[in-house]
Amino acid sequence: MRLISKLLQAAVLATAALVATSVSAADFKNGADYTTLPEAQNTDAAGKVEVTEFFAYYCPHCARFEAPLQAWVKKNGANIVFKRVHVASGGSVAIQQRIFYTLEALGAVEQYHQKVFDAMHVERNRLATEEAAFDWAQKAGIDRAKFIEAWNSFGVQAKLRRAAAMMGSYRIDQWPMVAIDGRYMTSPSQAGEGDQSLQSEEQLQQGALKVMDFLVAKAKAEKSAPKAAEKK
Repeated sequence: MRLISKLLQAAVLATAALVATSVSAADFKNGADYTTLPEAQNTDAAGKVEVTEFFAYYCPHCARFEAPLQAWVKKNGANIVFKRVHVASGGSVAIQQRIFYTLEALGAVEQYHQKVFDAMHVERNRLATEEAAFDWAQKAGIDRAKFIEAWNSFGVQAKLRRAAAMMGSYRIDQWPMVAIDGRYMTSPSQAGEGDQSLQSEEQLQQGALKVMDFLVAKAKAEKSAPKAAEKK
């Protein structure tokens, strides 16, 4: 009897956990846990759900969000296309933004992205001038001449203009922010607005990732709905 009682108790707990998870997902609300853009933005994810992070290298919250975000991206790789946009701003942030798009032009973001965060937040290298950026690239193992050539290229200039335009289109005024399918926006801070029980930064990050799971599923279902209607 004691064994049966324990099994029943375990079943009840498991059911409660499933219900809690279901209720949590169902309780994500537009205007609280996430927002819907007034106008949907074009994406080019070829049938998948486009996920775009707006970030800045100098931002400590972006730096701390990087590891859990990348784990989430890896988990959802089959369903999403992940992109990054370094926010536009003046002063030294413009230098850091240009570092990102120079790395992107060289096809070297995945190799050096975390190293830029480490340079700023571990080594305390502010990367505030062009020479500091060139010195960092050379020290990191990138050919200095090739880095400078890409830095000054028209391609990087175009990427900078595109980033500025996207900030306006997506109404970005803080970061990190994550856009889902060109329609929905959320962030760790917004997850905290939707769920007041989230207090630590780690809790806020995990809360945002759960909202992102919900939004990816929502966007995927919305993409499938027109196709299902066409077959009828």
